[in-house]
Amino acid sequence: MTNQKMRSKAPTVADVARAASVSKAQAARALGGYGAVSEEVQTRVNRAAAALGYRPNEVARTMNTGRSNTIGVIVGDIENPHFGLALRGMADVARQAGFHLLLGNSDEKLQAEQDAVRVMLEKRVDGIIVAPSHSEWDKNGHLLQILEEGRALRLFDRAVSDLDVEAICCDFTRVAREATQRLLAAGHQHIAYITSMELEGTCRDATDFGLTPVAQRVGGMMAAFRAAGAVYDTSLIQANAGSDAQIAHIVDTLWQRATPPTALIASDSLVAMSLLRAVAQRGLRIPQDLSFIMYDNFPWSEIVTPPLTVVAQPVYEMGCEAARRLIADIRGESAGPLPAFSAELVERHSIAAPAQ
Repeated sequence: MTNQKMRSKAPTVADVARAASVSKAQAARALGGYGAVSEEVQTRVNRAAAALGYRPNEVARTMNTGRSNTIGVIVGDIENPHFGLALRGMADVARQAGFHLLLGNSDEKLQAEQDAVRVMLEKRVDGIIVAPSHSEWDKNGHLLQILEEGRALRLFDRAVSDLDVEAICCDFTRVAREATQRLLAAGHQHIAYITSMELEGTCRDATDFGLTPVAQRVGGMMAAFRAAGAVYDTSLIQANAGSDAQIAHIVDTLWQRATPPTALIASDSLVAMSLLRAVAQRGLRIPQDLSFIMYDNFPWSEIVTPPLTVVAQPVYEMGCEAARRLIADIRGESAGPLPAFSAELVERHSIAAPAQ
C-alpha cells in the first residue's frame, strides 16, 4: 500500500458542517471568523471541528478575511541574545492576541533584509516589525513598499531617516555619558568602544552610525569627554566586530598602538564574550589590567569573575510594545503615546583605576 493510500483524508468544511448539522456556509463563517452566526451554531461547529481534528485552510481564510493573523519580524542576528529577548516579548504579545510570528534574519545585510520583506509580503503577513540594517532613506525602499501594500510597519531598535514610522527604541545618550564619566573618574582616558555594526572606513563622528543606538552611545561618550575638557579619540571606535576572528584582529590592532586602551566597552553580549576571550589570551586581567563595561544585562554577566558592570535596557518590554503597537495598527485601534524607554548603568566590579 502506498503512503498516499495510507494517509487519511483531512476533514473539510463540509465534513464539519455535516457533523454539526449546519449548512456549509454557516460552518465556513463560524470557522473563518467572518460574517455572523448564532452562538449555538458557533458552539456546535467548534465542537465538531475539534472532534474531527479539522484544521482551517489559512490561505482560504486570508482570502476571505484579508488577514493572515501572521506578523513578520526581521532582526539583524537571531543568535544575539538581545534580539532573542526582544523576540520573546513580541511572541508573548502576539500569541495572546491570536497572531503567529514569521521570523527573518538579515545578518545585518541589506539584500537579506530586502529578500525577507519580499517573502513576508508574498506570505501576506498582516504587518512587519523590522530592525533596519541601514538608516539612510535611499536604502529603504523595501520598507516603503510595506506601507504601499497596506501592511502595518514598526521599526525596532533603530530608526530610518525621513520615514514616518514609529521606531521602538531605547535612548542611550544619557547612560553612555554616565558610563564614560564613571571610567573618566577612575582615571581612564583611552576608552575603546567595540561594535558589530558595519562601517566603511574609520569613525569620525557619532553621525557616521546613522539613527542607531551605536550613534547615541558614541555621542554620549564624546559628550562626557567634552564635559571633562578633553577630546575623545574616535580611532578607538572599532566597528565591524561581527565574528571572533574580527574581534581578535581588533584586539591585536588596539594593542599595537603606542598607547593601548585601558578600558573596553562592548556593544552587546556576543561582542563582550569574544572580547573577554581575546583579552584573557593576552594575559590581561579585569579590572587589574583593563576595565570593562558591557551593553545588555544577562545573567552570566553577574556570575563571571569579576561580575561585569553593564548597561541594562528593557529589551523584553520593548519587544512587547513593538508587537502591541503593530497589532493595534492592524486592527485599526489606537495604541496610545509611545513610551520612552531608557537604559540604566548597573555597577559591579569590572572597573578600577588604570594599571600603572
